[in-house]
Amino acid sequence: MVKKQLRLIRHKQNMTCKQVANEIGVTKEYYWQIENGKRRLSYGLAVKIARVFKKTPDEIFLAEELTNEEQGG
Repeated sequence: MVKKQLRLIRHKQNMTCKQVANEIGVTKEYYWQIENGKRRLSYGLAVKIARVFKKTPDEIFLAEELTNEEQGG
C-alpha cells in the first residue's frame, strides 16, 4: 500500500510531511492527503516525491501494487 511505503521512507529519512511538501511544492495538508490515501497524485508529482527520497517512482509507487508474478518474479 502506497501510504505505508511513503510514510516508512519519510520516517527513515527523518523528514516531516511539511519538509516533503516544501520540497515538492505543495501544502503540508496536500502531501498528508497523498500519504494517507485521501488524494491521488499525478505522475509528475510522483516523480518529484521520488526525487526527494532519492528513489524512482516505481520503487515507491509500483512495487507494492503488483504481485510477484505480475512483476515477473
